[in-house]
Amino acid sequence: MEIVNVNKENFKEEVINSQIPVLADFNADWCGPCRMLRPVLDELASEHNDFKIVSINVDDEDELAREYFVSSIPCLVLFKNGEEVNRSVGLKPKDEIESMLGGN
Repeated sequence: MEIVNVNKENFKEEVINSQIPVLADFNADWCGPCRMLRPVLDELASEHNDFKIVSINVDDEDELAREYFVSSIPCLVLFKNGEEVNRSVGLKPKDEIESMLGGN
């Protein structure tokens, strides 16, 4: 699967109503660690079809960032059945992100 860019207009459809778990990457273009994390997320997205990864630019979608209390980036938020079940802040290696996803 490819990473889906999400905004407030498609957030409900892509994240809240998703039938599979969703890993939301809250990021910004100017954020060095965010740019370093992106290839890892691209790799995970191409290797798995049991969850979806979405990208949310906090500069463009500050309303979503506030709603989900994102104060530091990169911030990964795992949603299952429309509810937040896990969160990770900062640059993490691939294996830590995979363990965050659990038995997905």
